[in-house]
Amino acid sequence: MCWLCDHPTATRQDYLEVVRGKVRRNGWMVQYVEARMPFAYTVGLSAQNLPELLVTSVSAPRSLRLLGALAVGIRKGVRWNPGDLVTIQDGPLVELVEVDHPDVHCGWAVRHAERPIRVLQAVWADGRGRWPWSATFCDGRRRQPVLGVRARAA
Repeated sequence: MCWLCDHPTATRQDYLEVVRGKVRRNGWMVQYVEARMPFAYTVGLSAQNLPELLVTSVSAPRSLRLLGALAVGIRKGVRWNPGDLVTIQDGPLVELVEVDHPDVHCGWAVRHAERPIRVLQAVWADGRGRWPWSATFCDGRRRQPVLGVRARAA
């Protein structure tokens, strides 16, 4: 369950203070959103003048591994741009896509930053190397929303 659900007398401001505490301690955190189409995003990277990162349609543990690997790289000085292909150690190949409306999907990151932020989505290839813009992605059984326009040609 979500923190606010587990603390019914708490306010959104209370949770924002929890988020800020985690970011102060660790430099960033991952916010997982349980939904029909789950997604996760980082909070706190924008305070370091870095883009926040987002991934859709993966489990909480997988999102932590994937976003964690990307965040560690970006904090060490790797500068990725939309359209870049990134191989995640022990993970999928991802293509980075600029998220069109970060304020819609990354509410806690926006609240934490208190200003407009930039977000890169890690769009992952399935086990056979197919992308969600392919009709055969995951054999047509699974969807992965892409929240921006690709920077690369198909």
